[in-house]
Amino acid sequence: MNSDVLRWLQAQLGPETDSSDLAARYERLRSAKAVALEIIHERLAALLAEPLKVTVNGVATIDNSANVSALERRAALIVDEAAPDESVTADHGLLTTVPLCARRRR
Repeated sequence: MNSDVLRWLQAQLGPETDSSDLAARYERLRSAKAVALEIIHERLAALLAEPLKVTVNGVATIDNSANVSALERRAALIVDEAAPDESVTADHGLLTTVPLCARRRR
C-alpha cells in the first residue's frame, strides 16, 4: 500500500484509524475502497448491535440514529468515488476520431 492510498483511507475513515490495521486489510482485500467499506460496515454493525436510543428520564438521552445515517451516507459516497488505487476511465477525457470520406454533391 502506497502513501496515497493510506492518506485516502485515513481521510475517509479518520486520522485515528490504525495504519497497520489498514495495511493488513489492504494486503488481504487488495482494494482501498474494499478496506474503507469493510471498516464502515464494521462500525455500522457495532452501532446497530446496541440500542440506537437510550433515555434516562430527566437526566440524559443518547441517540445514535444520526451516526447510522452518517455512516450509510459515507459508504454510498465511497462506492461512487474513485480510490487512488483504481484506474480512472472517465468519459470526459475520451477522444474519438471519425474518418471523413468525400462524397459527390448532387
